[in-house]
Amino acid sequence: MRRSTSTALVAALLATGVTPVLLTGPASAAVAKHYDDFNGDGRRDLAYGGYNDVDREGGTITVVYATATGLDTAHPKFFHQDSAGVPGSGEEDDQFGASLASADLNKDGYADLVVGNPTEHVDGDEYRGTVTVLWGSKSGLSGGSNLAPVGGAAGHFGRDLATGDFTGDGSPDLAVIGGEEAWLYRGPFTKSGTTGKVSKIDKSSGGWYSTALGAGKVDGDGKTDLVVIGTEINGSQIRERAWYLKGTSSGLATGASRTLSDRQEGLYPSPVIGDFDKNGYGDIALGVPDKDNGKGAVTIWRGTSSGPGTSVTLTQATSGVSGSPEADDNFGYAISAADTNGDGYADLAVGVPHEDVDGKADQGGVHVFRGGSGGLGGARSSWIAQTALGPADSHAAFGYTVRLRDLTADGKADLAIGAANSALLMRGTGTVPTKTGAITLPELGGGFAD
Repeated sequence: MRRSTSTALVAALLATGVTPVLLTGPASAAVAKHYDDFNGDGRRDLAYGGYNDVDREGGTITVVYATATGLDTAHPKFFHQDSAGVPGSGEEDDQFGASLASADLNKDGYADLVVGNPTEHVDGDEYRGTVTVLWGSKSGLSGGSNLAPVGGAAGHFGRDLATGDFTGDGSPDLAVIGGEEAWLYRGPFTKSGTTGKVSKIDKSSGGWYSTALGAGKVDGDGKTDLVVIGTEINGSQIRERAWYLKGTSSGLATGASRTLSDRQEGLYPSPVIGDFDKNGYGDIALGVPDKDNGKGAVTIWRGTSSGPGTSVTLTQATSGVSGSPEADDNFGYAISAADTNGDGYADLAVGVPHEDVDGKADQGGVHVFRGGSGGLGGARSSWIAQTALGPADSHAAFGYTVRLRDLTADGKADLAIGAANSALLMRGTGTVPTKTGAITLPELGGGFAD
């Protein structure tokens, strides 16, 4: 997931299961059951941007592996460009881990972590950017390979990432933003850095500049679809748009678009896809945190057999939603979708990191919207305040990054929430995630992998 942080948040941050059968060759191994199971034990692992070690810079990733008794938070692993086997070296302007995605790219039974470093300088080319694959193994992530950007992809290569089997051929593919364009790298991938065909994803009408990516299954045909957020320029008209692309056997096919803003308002979180009404089609959640002077909104673009169709918009003014919309709350700053209560409906977590609470500025919080018949609405929403972490503080920015995934293998997605100085994992329950028994995540200093 990708979202550019505000100046205030940056300042706050600175101030503060089935085990796969392993065969002899990766070509004959089964693709990992979970796209985030880096050691092949059948359990999902958690990766996120972390704090740099002392006396080094350039970006660090923290990985917490799952065990039979839960996440092993006592033994996090750290990866950066000075780690053994990882290409490059950490430099002041680097952002190793600014974007993250994962999939079993080489189909060896272990998920791999894809790492974007969009400000990497390469051979004198400033901010060319790099994309590095950290390879999964029985012992977890180990070593890495860089993907080569095609000519037009250089320039903040790796600004955002998304994975999925867009062609339905059984090989995971990778979508990458670079050079203000989106690119499709088709699988399979190898540890030597080779990939399948690379093609540009570009709108044919007007100027289009891609900024964020989201992947999931929308139209029910089994292939992964892609949603691209970008700026579209036609003459003097500048609009922020969401663009749906359907996965097909020959690649991504252009589909419907919708306007998020009729002017440039800022950067948007990566869209997420979940079947909120359990009708067999994925619905696209689009965060618009800068809408209405920063009050924010989330639009649900409902899935159908022909792609996204009608929509509904949620705000803090929606009936049943806790709180009230205020300028610069940034409702929708971070979003994530999965089933938190095991009822088969996807749910949606919405971060509001700059919500003022009880006179405390930018304390933040998270709304959880439960799916159900008819989809998402305010009546089935719950509010999780920053006090879940302890005493309330100003500028905590609770909810600036969120992630819903089942990390305990109980059929209910757990909710990870990031704040300026800490992070929390709340267990999924039959109703909503609970702070009872919540655990503190170590060394969070960036965003969660989607």
